[in-house]
Amino acid sequence: MTAPDARLSINQATIKHADLATALRVTAEAGVQAIGLWREPVNEVGLATAAQMLADSGLRFTTHCRGGFFTMPEGPARRASIDDNRVAIDETAALAAAGAEGSTAILVLVAGGLPEGSRDIAGARERVRDAIGELVPHAAAAGVTLAIEPLHPMFASDRCVVSTLGQALDIARDFDPAVVGATVDTFHIFWDPDVEASIARAGAEGRIATYQVCDWKTPLPADVLLGRHYPGDGVIDFAALTRAVEATGYDRDIEVEIFNADVWATDPLLAVQRTAAAFGDVVSPHLGVTIESRS
Repeated sequence: MTAPDARLSINQATIKHADLATALRVTAEAGVQAIGLWREPVNEVGLATAAQMLADSGLRFTTHCRGGFFTMPEGPARRASIDDNRVAIDETAALAAAGAEGSTAILVLVAGGLPEGSRDIAGARERVRDAIGELVPHAAAAGVTLAIEPLHPMFASDRCVVSTLGQALDIARDFDPAVVGATVDTFHIFWDPDVEASIARAGAEGRIATYQVCDWKTPLPADVLLGRHYPGDGVIDFAALTRAVEATGYDRDIEVEIFNADVWATDPLLAVQRTAAAFGDVVSPHLGVTIESRS
């Protein structure tokens, strides 16, 4: 069996039903060198324990998912959300410090949808900018990058009013690129006619915090959130998007993040192995940094 690409990271969502110990174990057992974690499984064991487990695994830490959800108007709910994002920033810093050499302190932000009863999507985006502005000093002090993730427009009402990479960059432009960047996720942005120009802009502005890949395939399931597939099983042009990201000079880890009931029902080790094989088939050929040159 070919060794997994050294730049592959398994986002824990791909093996959602595995607890933290299992996720770390099967990722390492499959020969993958990096993992992105989610807050819920980390909090199940406690941050200190999770950090020690990560350190013991020998894996690099690539991202923490997720922060955000701060489109609501001013009030107790918004204050609670911003306070919780500060906690997420601290978690990200601690996990990055615990991970193997090459770990990155990146907190992925999903902006949040329209508040109940609201039709003011532009105003919601401004509240996202304002919330990030509140979080920037804390993130900067912790050495954490806030990575705004645009989501496909079908999620604009309930999950994320930021639908394009260009919109994410417009929000980020007021802030230091070391502190506020963007998540480039193929599932969410492949459809955008401006996607390659936006990737180039993100690179020029130094704002590609993380590159995430999975595939789009129709028909979508009833729960469209679970419509993600292994790279190569759908219609996304990974060659064009990966080359565009590589052309910016991005040379760090690349996460595979899959939300799919069938993948989740698979034995987690097998799911990681299949993910590694798919990545090797459709992403690795377009990377400028090979396993050999990273070793």
